[in-house]
Amino acid sequence: MIKKLLLLLTITAVSLFAINFQTASKDELMSIKGIGEKRAAAIMKYRKTHKIKSAADLKNVPGIGDEIAENARKGIKNADKKVKKAKRASSRAKSLKEKAPKKRTAVKEKAKKRVKKVAGDKTKRAEKKAKEKATKKAKKSLKSIKAKAKK
Repeated sequence: MIKKLLLLLTITAVSLFAINFQTASKDELMSIKGIGEKRAAAIMKYRKTHKIKSAADLKNVPGIGDEIAENARKGIKNADKKVKKAKRASSRAKSLKEKAPKKRTAVKEKAKKRVKKVAGDKTKRAEKKAKEKATKKAKKSLKSIKAKAKK
């Protein structure tokens, strides 16, 4: 009884994924992993003169080998590959999202250090200028005091 049930489920699953290669549109054929526009066109051309009853018959079409025929038999779609890529991209985005706050704080810290350095440099330059100015004024006033003392 269990064997019959498993057989029935297997047949049902295969029939759900199965494509009728004799009547499938170009887009349906292209949905199979490994079949693009050229191979879909080749299948459509081949089926005008030959009957395609199963995925194994696809091996007779020029440009279609065992791997593509197996993908067609198993029902492996191009979308499966896209889903895997999307999942990978999603996980990458998630990891970047987790790293972003750390990166942001590191950038902020670096910017703060830079601001302190620039501010410190400006302060030192301002102090130096003020010192030079004070020295010039002191020398000037010293000259004027000496000149008055001579008179």
